[in-house]
Amino acid sequence: MTTRQSIRCLLVANRGEIAVRILQATRETCPSIQTFALYTEDDRSHCDIGRPHRALQITSDGYLDIDLLVRLAQQHAIDAIHPGYGFLSESAEFAKRMQDAGITVIGPGWEILDRTGDKLKAKQLAQENNVPVLPTLDASADVKRIKDFADNVGYPIMIKAVDGGGGRGIRLVRQDEELESAVRASTAESPSKTVFVEKAAVDGFHHLEIQIVGDGIDVRHLWERDCSVQRRFQKVVEVAPSLIRDVNQELVNNVADAAVRIMKAISYRSLGTVEFLVNEQLGEFYFLEINPRIQVEHTITEAITGVDLVQAQLLIAQGYSLSEVGLGTESTAQGHSIQLRLCAEDPGANFSLSVGRITEFGVPTGNGVRIDTHVDMSGLSPVVVGAQFDNLLAKIIVTGSSTWEATVLKARRVLADTRISGVKTNLDLLRGILGHEDFLVGRIDTQWLEKHISHAVKLGGDISKSLQGPAQISRQSNAPSIPSSNILFRPGDSWSITVEPLDGQQNQTQQQKHHLQLTRVLQNDFPSAISAEVNYTTPTSASAYRLRLETTNTTAAALVSSHRRGDPRNPRHIVLPISGQLIEILVAPGDVVEENQVVAFVKQMKMELEVRSPRAGRAQWVYEMEDQEEDVADGILLVELEDELRGKL
Repeated sequence: MTTRQSIRCLLVANRGEIAVRILQATRETCPSIQTFALYTEDDRSHCDIGRPHRALQITSDGYLDIDLLVRLAQQHAIDAIHPGYGFLSESAEFAKRMQDAGITVIGPGWEILDRTGDKLKAKQLAQENNVPVLPTLDASADVKRIKDFADNVGYPIMIKAVDGGGGRGIRLVRQDEELESAVRASTAESPSKTVFVEKAAVDGFHHLEIQIVGDGIDVRHLWERDCSVQRRFQKVVEVAPSLIRDVNQELVNNVADAAVRIMKAISYRSLGTVEFLVNEQLGEFYFLEINPRIQVEHTITEAITGVDLVQAQLLIAQGYSLSEVGLGTESTAQGHSIQLRLCAEDPGANFSLSVGRITEFGVPTGNGVRIDTHVDMSGLSPVVVGAQFDNLLAKIIVTGSSTWEATVLKARRVLADTRISGVKTNLDLLRGILGHEDFLVGRIDTQWLEKHISHAVKLGGDISKSLQGPAQISRQSNAPSIPSSNILFRPGDSWSITVEPLDGQQNQTQQQKHHLQLTRVLQNDFPSAISAEVNYTTPTSASAYRLRLETTNTTAAALVSSHRRGDPRNPRHIVLPISGQLIEILVAPGDVVEENQVVAFVKQMKMELEVRSPRAGRAQWVYEMEDQEEDVADGILLVELEDELRGKL
């Protein structure tokens, strides 16, 4: 029997909606625990909603700084840390360092993390327990070896980071020409710079995952989730239970039994998920990976089983058995539940990150509707989306107690009544997916969204336009005009500006005083943007200007005038389509560039993206990087081609 070990002080080492979820669950389950949370200067809304006893400020990279987290825990007598998902949640090193410092990490322990967090080790574990796996080439970045493997098993194949997650480090390859760039991109997104290769199972396969809970002695499953609606291997919509059970219940049972068999073999203790690729028509399933942590989509399992998974995880970490947390017998799944991930991204710009301040956010409540979010519209901490963190704004969970069709209709209504302003989002995509006949009848596999994404976005856009009914338009037109900002700017407001050189430059330039006066406010969305007409006075001149200030996720160095702006209409210009971190430029002045050749790599939210040339030519001018990784704004000119390509390519 496991010894009870009560937690006194818990640090939630995460942010966003999952930090809110853990803080609230802790306050409900163990009110005596003193809770701590982390925040950065411009990202603390999860603290305002979750209300920890103490909030500790860090820099944006502090969530991954093990040394810092150990110091904070020791300074504040913290005896337990909940890493949530992402960040350090699957790091065996983090869990080991904390254990050595006498601090409990809520999870399965570093030994289990070491065996399950590595995808190759997890596949070996599955094989040892007679669970089917796909043909695999062990860790290798050798393009020739991978090509030989592909010739043997046949395309398509998957290049995967052994320690990737959330869609990062995964590339689907269908032909030889795609191999080199896919290996490079997957390797770059792997923390350990290690990738492996496996035969891809794509056509007709669903992505099913089994929710596992164990107490170190016994292991049980809480049924399955279907996560097949994916874009670039990132989940967009999840459902529980899977509709496969309507066609082949025995297959689902076999998958669940396989998951339990694997986790029992390692005496698993905590929450975890075992993922599979499943084809109900062929009656086949293959092990995919283990996630030894709480999942983003745990919500829909809670909805169909009535089990609070976060509370159960906290109690198990303190020595409670499955029976003592109410999981001593096999659970039943009732009804249907759908989770919709609302993200700040622009479907019209290849789903690039949309930055800015959330100025309006409203999701309807009601029977069967749950919202997990860190967006706080009370005005305490305005949510500003930047490039440092994940772009997930909210999880909308819709649950129906009767039929699947009734649940889909309820979800459509919820999306129809959802409002968000300030940034662009994937709301149209979500509306299009839920409005598609294929989704209603369950005709979905892992490739469905990639094949139908343009149609889904268009369908969602049409649905959004149809929602602009006369009543809504009339209400908007009659509403009084109020500024989006909480700060009221008025004509006549004035500021004195003192420009003083930094130390060491005193002898070169003297202090200067300038004056700025607003004469007309055109738009007030402060702090994300403000547009106004102003009088600007310096010691030598006075002029009237139209001024516009906008927040950006890039540094000032990315916006200086020495960076040329590109013209997307100019065929000679290769323009950066998104903001982010410029990692590498692959061409130099004078180089010949082929059509569709990769000319640069840019990183956004830990995903490495390619920038390709729209046509062939010779590079006349190339952007010069000042640092190894440089913050850049979208629209800058990367490469300028010559008017005509002289000579032969």
